[in-house]
Amino acid sequence: MRPEILARYADRPLPRYTSYPTAPHFGADVNADRYGEWLAGLSADTAVSLYLHVPFCRSMCWYCGCHTTITARDEPIARYLDALHREIDLVADAISGKLPARHIHFGGGTPTLMKPEQFVALMDALRSRFGIGPDSEVAIEIDPRTLEPEMVEALAKGGVTRASLGVQSFDPVVQRAINRVQTWEQTAVATRGLRAAGIGAVNFDLIYGLPHQSVASCLETVEQAVSLAPDRFAVFGYAHVPSFKLHQRKIEEAALPDGAARHAQAEAIAAALVDAGYVRIGLDHFARPDDSLALASARGALHRNFQGYTTDDCDTLIGFGASSIGRLPQGYVQNAVLIGDYQRRIAEGTPAVSKGRAFAPEDRLRAAVIERIMCDYRVDLDAVCARFDADPDRLARSADGLEALIADDIAHRRDNVIAIADEARPLVRVLAATFDQYLGQAPARHSRAI
Repeated sequence: MRPEILARYADRPLPRYTSYPTAPHFGADVNADRYGEWLAGLSADTAVSLYLHVPFCRSMCWYCGCHTTITARDEPIARYLDALHREIDLVADAISGKLPARHIHFGGGTPTLMKPEQFVALMDALRSRFGIGPDSEVAIEIDPRTLEPEMVEALAKGGVTRASLGVQSFDPVVQRAINRVQTWEQTAVATRGLRAAGIGAVNFDLIYGLPHQSVASCLETVEQAVSLAPDRFAVFGYAHVPSFKLHQRKIEEAALPDGAARHAQAEAIAAALVDAGYVRIGLDHFARPDDSLALASARGALHRNFQGYTTDDCDTLIGFGASSIGRLPQGYVQNAVLIGDYQRRIAEGTPAVSKGRAFAPEDRLRAAVIERIMCDYRVDLDAVCARFDADPDRLARSADGLEALIADDIAHRRDNVIAIADEARPLVRVLAATFDQYLGQAPARHSRAI
């Protein structure tokens, strides 16, 4: 990619497009009552996905952009889990029937700070209210530094099929700069323990753009990570938003790489993973060729949700826990972000939804276009518009900035098929953003395009 093109686009703050409309455009007009109506409208055979947010960690990683709380005690976690159990019952009571759950994801925070018996009890509660079968995927995010053997046994007993391990970087200089010191040995013990317990699918998360990071240190991290043979990698660019995440102020800004350096790191990581036999998938994922994510990508069946790229094709995602976001056929809902507010609402016997967004017909159309761009690097406007009885020429004319991207050789258009240029794929969010009619209309803090 030409340096002047990189300089023009790489530092643009843009959504990751794990939803559309994006979270900054949620409003209080979607509340608990409306959520209850939406839940009641689900048919008894609706397949759903479930997301459970456990917002607790033992220490703060300074790069973190998640909703989490630091605690050295177990009592706040137990109190929170009581509310989570009550919310599961509240939501299930609003639904007619025991809906089949295809995908369950535990995120955080550090969900594995739960005690083993607490996790098993939570899975039992879900099974009592939703149909969880042998083909359901149950995934959980893990901090290898705090994972105990007893918890690994509980994860296997509870039915976990996939584990995502936070790695970020193995460079000790980088680790100290982000307050997350984690050895390769700790990661290896966790990975091997999970596999020995029968949890065969293991993902690693890596981050580029961290303080003191270099291409050389990124490549060394990849080499060490690949030696453990994870099934998938997610490779994210660090989003530095200290005005929003105050703990990020502890990161030395002068040590952060600029846009060109971030691009070099991202491309070096991608090349190394491809050389190691992984298939590049969308913006930031890599998988073994026989992994379900790679197979879905090859047949154009990839999807994108709040966990990133996924094989999950459910239209309904039910979120549990503070700050969790759900998606129903009618729109998005988000629970109260603060743990205290969340627990109070649940104690009052009402859903904890504090805001959301009802879909307009144009939202559904643009969401489908953006998802295909993010997943396939291309979109056939004729095909998408046919599903929504929309005019593809009107949609193309409304794409703000598309002609400039074509002029800069970032995107190409043949009839109504629009695609990102191969060498410009790291800028795929820039192309997706041309179809975002809300971009810039609400205060938002987004990560750089690269």
